[in-house]
Amino acid sequence: MSASYGRVLRLPHARRTFAAALLARLSYGVVPLSVMLSVLRASDSYAVAGAVMALFGATGVLLAPARAALVDRYGPRRALVPLPAAYLALLGMLTAAVWRPGAPPVLLGALAALTGACAPPLGPTMRAVWSRLAQDDKALLQRAYSLDGVAEELLFVSGPLLVGVLAAVAPPTAGIVFGAALMLAGTAGFVRSPAVRAVPAAGPVSVRRDRGGRRVLLLLGRPVAAAASVGLAIGVLDLLVVVFAERHGHGGASVAWVLAALSAGSAVGGMLNGAVNWRAPARTRLAALTLCLGLALLGAGCAPGLGTLALFLSGAGFFVSPALTTAYLIADEAVAPEARTRAGAWVNTAVNAGSTGGTALAGALAGRLPVAVCFAVTGGVVAVAAALVMAQGARGRGALREEVAVR
Repeated sequence: MSASYGRVLRLPHARRTFAAALLARLSYGVVPLSVMLSVLRASDSYAVAGAVMALFGATGVLLAPARAALVDRYGPRRALVPLPAAYLALLGMLTAAVWRPGAPPVLLGALAALTGACAPPLGPTMRAVWSRLAQDDKALLQRAYSLDGVAEELLFVSGPLLVGVLAAVAPPTAGIVFGAALMLAGTAGFVRSPAVRAVPAAGPVSVRRDRGGRRVLLLLGRPVAAAASVGLAIGVLDLLVVVFAERHGHGGASVAWVLAALSAGSAVGGMLNGAVNWRAPARTRLAALTLCLGLALLGAGCAPGLGTLALFLSGAGFFVSPALTTAYLIADEAVAPEARTRAGAWVNTAVNAGSTGGTALAGALAGRLPVAVCFAVTGGVVAVAAALVMAQGARGRGALREEVAVR
């Protein structure tokens, strides 16, 4: 092989930078659940907890490209000081507000919205650092992105487990404090890395030339559409697995094992995808991976029991991480170096927005249709998205040539 995972980690300052980024990103697996449990305990209301978390998630997702633009404009070393400082200060205020029952819901919602708005874009920034470290070696960058994606998925699995351990011995606010400590330690190590300090700032002229990010978004039709469809599938599955288990007489513990099978399949698929030297163009692979995910979901609708469903979902998961990794690679290639953080943030936003929409779609369908039909509808939507991704190929290449001419 021309590149390997070992070679990725042997890049200058890669291990130190990656470890610090993962430590900080683990906070995102710990904080949301801790905030929800803390708000629920303080308000004794599922409605309040749900509304607060919706605000926290909405500002975190929708404003991610704007925060990434700050990183592109000022460079990660400058931008990733005030953003984490504001985020940690607001987390502290939110912790104080939920320490005792009786806090006004409006105050909790406002603090949660502001906290989400300041969440540092660590994932997109780390991917921009990987792109710089790889120095246009596409095979090496593919492995770096695959490793990054699998590690991030494991963080979001292990984060809630850590919250569960903490909740057994301490109040839910301890999880918020623990998540804040992870963010502080990880971000401090990240911004001090020579690899991060070497990433240049684009400056205000370059950011204004992109017309607030609209030019960047126009170049990202394929990866954004594919990422949104993958996010939609993830959001649907989270709820449909619960419904499937209940209708087949299984408890909540079985749901965790089925979703773990999905994550395991994604991890295996991501590592194998990164280890292969692909000859097919990235846009073709992205459409094929998205289509395979849709077909796997169609098959899941035929599962007669929970064990079979777990097998189908592990197969579906096999295409999740590779599809997202390929989407990030296409986004990275489609834009100028000074816009890479924003490009990654748009793909990340598409995943999260798709997941939120998928949960809402599953809630609307599950009460009206059999679970098998819900799986089939989801698979059909993802397959249509794959067709759109392939159809956008010619238009995307034309837009890219126009962007090169502008530069």
